[in-house]
Amino acid sequence: MNNKLKSLREANNLSQGDLAKLLNVSRQTIISIEKERYNPSLDLAFSIAAIFKCKIEDIFIPDSE
Repeated sequence: MNNKLKSLREANNLSQGDLAKLLNVSRQTIISIEKERYNPSLDLAFSIAAIFKCKIEDIFIPDSE
């Protein structure tokens, strides 16, 4: 799955560590999501979308699109 997490995070002036703290996950989790090595759980995806005040599908794009 592709995602726009890094660009959203940077546009909001958040470091990977800052975002990890807001989400109560490790910085490594954020790195893995940004590098598209790890797909977040649905709960985590909803939490990420809530932080950026957008829909999940605005951040995460299925490979088929």
